Amino acid sequence: MKSMFGIFSFIVLAGVSFSRPLPRDGAPSDVDILNFALTLEHLENAFYTEGLSRFTQKDFVDAGFPDWSYGRFKQIAAHEAAHVHFLEATLGDKATKPCTYKFSYDNPKSFVELSHVLETVGDSAYIGASKFFENKDYLLAAATVLSTEVRHSAWVDSAIRKGSAWSGPFDTPLGLSQAFTIASGLITSCPPTNPKLPATRFAALTLPDPASAWPGSTTQISFVAPGNLDRSTKLYGAFLSGQEALIVPLSDDSKSVSVPDTLRGTVYLLVTTDADGVDDSKTIAGPALLEFSFNANSGLQRPLL
Repeated sequence: MKSMFGIFSFIVLAGVSFSRPLPRDGAPSDVDILNFALTLEHLENAFYTEGLSRFTQKDFVDAGFPDWSYGRFKQIAAHEAAHVHFLEATLGDKATKPCTYKFSYDNPKSFVELSHVLETVGDSAYIGASKFFENKDYLLAAATVLSTEVRHSAWVDSAIRKGSAWSGPFDTPLGLSQAFTIASGLITSCPPTNPKLPATRFAALTLPDPASAWPGSTTQISFVAPGNLDRSTKLYGAFLSGQEALIVPLSDDSKSVSVPDTLRGTVYLLVTTDADGVDDSKTIAGPALLEFSFNANSGLQRPLL
């Protein structure tokens, strides 16, 4: 399925393909989508509950954050709990249960970085899932959650991380499987009675040196290709940004990719066999979340955290 931007011409410029068909997920029901949202909200709720019980306001101040930052994170935690309760009440006995999670942080700074990831991916997931709702009341309710999640993300990125609060005129939607692939990296197990989600987990895509992933640079990537993939198959890196995908050939050994120098803000990187667009059936690994923060003059800058 093509997005509305698929009506524009296919452009090839300096080896980079510009195309942004939205991911071709199936047609999940409203209950499926609400449970998908609840899965993400359970994850965020558990993250904030655990982190804010582990750290104190003094811990945040000692880590260099403003004394009011801890209180704001507590407010975010309350929002996530409210989202869980709302979705559980809406779904009733069809509601999915919380899973067991493993969060990779050991101090307030790494807690903030993971908060940035969860809020950003949550935003993209809600945007991508919104196209599936048939019940307009559910769509309206999801929009009220999304707008709050976006405020969380912008606050963490700007007021706390001292980066940019937005990426550009458009946010980046993620397909269900794309969002689930990132979230599932923090899930260790789930109750066997939980309903099956309308999503597939792709292979993980990692960057051995994340700091090297910067516009205009070449960065190393790591992933495990499926065993049935023909070794002669050409692979590409798809950089999802706003309503476009910038598609770049991987190196001959598929171990590195050149980052387009025009990218700014939140970007997701996928490995795909498709040189022309983004399709779940042709996704090999990812996405991985990249962040190219920029200043008020649109110049690139690392977050000042």
